[in-house]
Amino acid sequence: METFQSLLAKRLSDALAKAGLPNAGELTPATDRRFGDYQTNAALVLGKQRSENPQTLAERVIAQFDIGDLCEPPTVAGAGFINFTLRADAIAKKAGEVLRDERLGVARTKSTRTIVIDFGSPNVAKPMHVGHIRSTVLGDALARIAQFLGHEVIRDNHIGDWGTQFGMVIYGWKNLLDRQSLQRDPLAEIVRIYRETNERATRDPQVREACRQELVRLQAGDRENIDIWNECVAFSMQDFEHVYTLLDVHYDIQCGESFYNDRLPAVVERLLKSGIGEISEGAVVVFFRDQPELANKPCIVRKRDGGYNYATTDLATVDYRVNDLKADTVWYVVGAPQSLHFKQIFEIARREGYSADFRHITFGSILGEDRKLMKTRSGENVPLRGLLEEACKRARKIIEEKNPDLSEADKTDIAHKIGIGAVKYFDLSQYRMTDYIFSWEKMLSLQGNTAPYLQNAYVRIRSIFRKADESAPKIGKSRRRGDTDSSCGELILDDRAEINLAKRLCQFAEIVPQVLNDFRPNILANYLFELANSFHTFYEACPVLKSEEPARSSRLTLCDLTGRVLQRGLDLLGIKAPDKM
Repeated sequence: METFQSLLAKRLSDALAKAGLPNAGELTPATDRRFGDYQTNAALVLGKQRSENPQTLAERVIAQFDIGDLCEPPTVAGAGFINFTLRADAIAKKAGEVLRDERLGVARTKSTRTIVIDFGSPNVAKPMHVGHIRSTVLGDALARIAQFLGHEVIRDNHIGDWGTQFGMVIYGWKNLLDRQSLQRDPLAEIVRIYRETNERATRDPQVREACRQELVRLQAGDRENIDIWNECVAFSMQDFEHVYTLLDVHYDIQCGESFYNDRLPAVVERLLKSGIGEISEGAVVVFFRDQPELANKPCIVRKRDGGYNYATTDLATVDYRVNDLKADTVWYVVGAPQSLHFKQIFEIARREGYSADFRHITFGSILGEDRKLMKTRSGENVPLRGLLEEACKRARKIIEEKNPDLSEADKTDIAHKIGIGAVKYFDLSQYRMTDYIFSWEKMLSLQGNTAPYLQNAYVRIRSIFRKADESAPKIGKSRRRGDTDSSCGELILDDRAEINLAKRLCQFAEIVPQVLNDFRPNILANYLFELANSFHTFYEACPVLKSEEPARSSRLTLCDLTGRVLQRGLDLLGIKAPDKM
């Protein structure tokens, strides 16, 4: 289904050609809706290129523009912007098409890709903390949107389940473990023995050496150490799965770092054989002498003691994702501090001939009220599981105050949808590179750009239909009031609030594909907020159930379509819309 933007773009292109001018500039939603719905800077761009008056060029284009039944005659504003205002009957017709489309007007992409999305990636033997929110919910939202647009998506949780910390964990397991504490709270006990061992190793060289020997035994396949490692991984995975269940986040594969252990020697051998890697001071290193940004930042892929590191594992991961999973696109949703690391990995992959499109999708930090990284009072990372459970608890308190007659099951279900939705939306509504201050009060507010505000708009719509005691009317053809055909469910757009709401609904199909242009779910979040605002304005200005036919059926249809778009849009962000609050 074509959008208003694509239809106008085609007619603009035709008008430019008829005026003897090349295609130029952009067609975008108008920045000031008082002057129209869409605008183009084509005349400004061409004026600069040709040293001609942009306003004169704009008039030439307008003279050739075929308005047909789509828009009013275009106007020129400012230095030469061309503005387009859609006709109400064109909006009604398009809204009807959107209503009849199960995808709400969003077309599937014509160039599908197989995309591996690496997101989440917690470390074993540690609880997930608040810092994992951004990667997890951002990666999940991008996966949902990419899949909805028609791409084949593989969600990969690249878990940190191997490394030097396990020498300390195994030493602590053998020497400090409290079995009763392990049964009560496994991860807390594993964290305790790790910390205590780390403190001892800092003071005592013998403990430090004992930890190193435990790691060597693990890497050599010692049965006892492997069994301890497996138990630690299993306990961690149980905790992770609880968090993912709360978040409604799912993975297709969870290949931890240990999965690639057997592939690491081949990576180094391949790099040496191709000449990409070279031996330097006993280590195998890749230099980037022809890359100014990386010239003084070599990448070690095998240490002088024969050990491997994250770079080696990530290069093995590249090979697996491209050759085994057949990915032509790989997105790494990982914090900005890893930028140098991924620049090195992507450059090595390019030199090796991997043709996939590799992207590092970075994001900012979550801050406390002191504008520093969010920590507990004792200075520790805030556990994510506890934070999510607190969100549900706070949401339940709000629900009990506003709707105490709900059943216990309903209160629990709605509290979960509101609490988790609030945390997710507060993150996703920010530009991903922006640091933001975590605030319970703001994220759980029923006013402003929050998930509860959007969810409340959806609840209001469902309430309208409960009061009407009928399902949404089925739309027939669109018409204007006064036409003789009286088919039930036709869209009638006379009031400005009706027109604005219908127009906003038609733009859903323009917004969703834009999210992937720069990996910005906040574009969709902000659209949904504007849609909710438009609905509330419509609801206040246009009586629905008390209006006469045919306006009543038309307005019920608008309500139904708004509910469907809100629900689908929130779902693409990983947020559920409750039927009542």
